[in-house]
Amino acid sequence: MADRLKGRNAVVTGAGSGIGKAVSLSLAREGANVVCCDLGGGIDGKGASTTPADQTVSECKALGVQAVAAYGSVADFKAAEAMIKTCVEKFGRIDILVNVAGIDRAKMLWNLSEEDWDVVISVHLKGTFNTIRHAAPFMREQKYGRIVNTISEAWVGTVGHCNYGAAKGGIASLTYATAWEMGKYGVTCNAICPRAATRMTMGPDVLAGYKKRVESGLWTKERYDEVTHVAGPDYLAAIPTYLASEAAGHVNGCIFGSAGAFFSFWAPARESAIYNRDWDNFGPWTVDDVEKCMPNLLKGYVNPAPPEKEDKKK
Repeated sequence: MADRLKGRNAVVTGAGSGIGKAVSLSLAREGANVVCCDLGGGIDGKGASTTPADQTVSECKALGVQAVAAYGSVADFKAAEAMIKTCVEKFGRIDILVNVAGIDRAKMLWNLSEEDWDVVISVHLKGTFNTIRHAAPFMREQKYGRIVNTISEAWVGTVGHCNYGAAKGGIASLTYATAWEMGKYGVTCNAICPRAATRMTMGPDVLAGYKKRVESGLWTKERYDEVTHVAGPDYLAAIPTYLASEAAGHVNGCIFGSAGAFFSFWAPARESAIYNRDWDNFGPWTVDDVEKCMPNLLKGYVNPAPPEKEDKKK
């Protein structure tokens, strides 16, 4: 066991499996005490079990640190509060919060129910807010904290998971906002955008969905091979662990791509082309003005999903 996080106390959500479990063990190897939070349900958010969180607790303790389990849902404001308070009450303070918990209900937009939208947004986006909201006062008061959120490449657009992608985009924005608000108090907030083989990304149903995308022409075979040829979460756990350390105190408001094969930085969204005008003299934009500007604004742009061309033989 190393000691980069010796004496630090962490809360990790989604700690019962996948990335959350890998991060919990990585923090423990560096000496952090861990509250391992997991509802223990399926990838669709249904069901519950104490076993996943308890197993991670046992493995953390075997590494020589203190660890306790929490079984609530991050989507529940009070349950999220209890997770944070458990850390403070059991270990004395909270230094690190890693938000990984998430679910997926994959459907195309025209088949997506209101419930499937609401529950995914609630677990991912609201759940991330809930834990940050309850950790923030403690971290602000002690003038120290490390928050690491989890987004996905789906945040810039996806197929069959618009609820999931929208939630992850919201977490990206929440990460930036939290960094700006909390930075002056010695609290950093960053996010990882991982690519790893987990039950959510490589389960049988998920793989079947990937194959359908190839069959329908939404993905190429090369895209399928790229998405499915990934390492497990153990290969990337060191990245959020570093962000949780004192050494990363200068890193704030950043999103990092992370996988066994790469480590990258996502540049913040910004305007890439601007058409300026003297609005005092020209007045409101006209539709003709907009049409004239569009070619210059969209130089190099390619429609990611052009309409299908009708078969001329029909």
